[in-house]
Amino acid sequence: EVPADEAWSGAPAVRVSAARGPWSDDVPPRKPAWSVAYAATALAIAALPVVATLVGLAVALPLVGDPHGWAGWSGRLLLALLVAGPVAFVALAAMIALAVRVLQVGLEGGHHPVHGPIAWRAWTVLRILDEARHWLFGLYSSWLTPAWLRLLGARIGRDVEASTVLMIPSLVTVNDGAFLADDTLVGGYELGGGWLRVERTKVGKRAFVGNSGMTAPGRKVPKHSLVAVLSAAPGRLDKPKSGQSWLGSPPVKLRRAAGESDTSRTYTPGARLRFARGLVETCRIVPTLLSPALGVLVAVTLGASYDAGGVLLAALLSGVVLIAAGGVAVAISVAAKWLLVGRFVAGEHPLWSSFVWRSELADTFVETLAAPWWARATVGTPAMNAWLRLMGARIGEGVWCETYWLPEADLVHLRDGSTVNRGCVVQTHLFHDRVLSMDTVVLRAGATLGANSVILPAAQVGKHATVGPVSLVMRGESVPDRTRWIGNPIGPWVEDDE
Repeated sequence: EVPADEAWSGAPAVRVSAARGPWSDDVPPRKPAWSVAYAATALAIAALPVVATLVGLAVALPLVGDPHGWAGWSGRLLLALLVAGPVAFVALAAMIALAVRVLQVGLEGGHHPVHGPIAWRAWTVLRILDEARHWLFGLYSSWLTPAWLRLLGARIGRDVEASTVLMIPSLVTVNDGAFLADDTLVGGYELGGGWLRVERTKVGKRAFVGNSGMTAPGRKVPKHSLVAVLSAAPGRLDKPKSGQSWLGSPPVKLRRAAGESDTSRTYTPGARLRFARGLVETCRIVPTLLSPALGVLVAVTLGASYDAGGVLLAALLSGVVLIAAGGVAVAISVAAKWLLVGRFVAGEHPLWSSFVWRSELADTFVETLAAPWWARATVGTPAMNAWLRLMGARIGEGVWCETYWLPEADLVHLRDGSTVNRGCVVQTHLFHDRVLSMDTVVLRAGATLGANSVILPAAQVGKHATVGPVSLVMRGESVPDRTRWIGNPIGPWVEDDE
């Protein structure tokens, strides 16, 4: 229970100060029409990939001709897909870029009524770009990402690396050589008392924001600084300085010595390495096309069933056909992993290396094929465990795994009866100083990792031990058997009434 007029922060939350109060003494007007506008906008956003698909089909269907029956359609549809897929992808990217640029015109920092045009535009931009990370996954975590962010309106410096970052682009500056890891939130907005607040946010030269790291509106990450995994960037009262590292929520200073590495493989690659990376990452078009091709095969199969036995037969076979399609997606993702990477082993690899690029390519097969066709529908089931075992994970009997985010599956050991809850990341790698460092993660028998938690390389959770929700198990930590821990970073979990 949070008492009145207090401000709490962290995981788990604790009192940090008196409440700051609203951003304005004025009460913003409530206008029901804006509620309708938000709902209509959500529907419009959801329709964007449908519109893009129709554009692709409009270009490609003239190539199909007029074959007889569903069997005759199949080959020509697959041929047309080679045109429709790229056209739809480009059309979707163009619509998103245009919408985001238009919505950001005149978008300035400050607090604005939620029921008003500025707040609506900020909300819409974030909603579109949140979906774009899935729809246009091939543009993210690649050499194209900085160019894409610039197209959206962000100020992005040279040699920036960015993964599936979320931001309001026109309010964000990322300086030369910075690194934004998976699922980082840079800027965004804050809500309170009927107001929405946005501010300009800056990430300094060669700064690093780790996986699921958060930089609140108006904050700055100084140059050569590091914000760790699942951690918040420091505020003005923390007096952040260049070269500091920050961990947790709320953030605390972290002692960390920068690693030594060959800069030609981290920050200053030559032309040959840049060309080689571009060549490998261009291959992402393969899984991007395979997913809609699988959809066409499903449609053709069900259409042939309809021709043969009518609606009833098609309906009866639909579940079997979709399961079979999921099996095909699984088989392709497993084959891609083993052919491109083989078995993951503990070790280090610089950013500009074939291993890292091939690993990212294999992950694209997972995100664009296995995830939509299999993993998201089977979390927490034996079917999920079976796929993860095929990917190389060591999973015991009776394991409950409600996430597919096991980036290097071979390094994950989930012993009998262990539990990994929804939204967790079993993070077997870190990317500090542009060097991919991998190690094993072990959950011993009966161990539990709470929802939306992250466990880092070389860590283990003991037998029948529990890590609470939204927690961070640090690299190399060992949680003792039959104990309970919670927090970011973790500490003993003690209930108030104990």
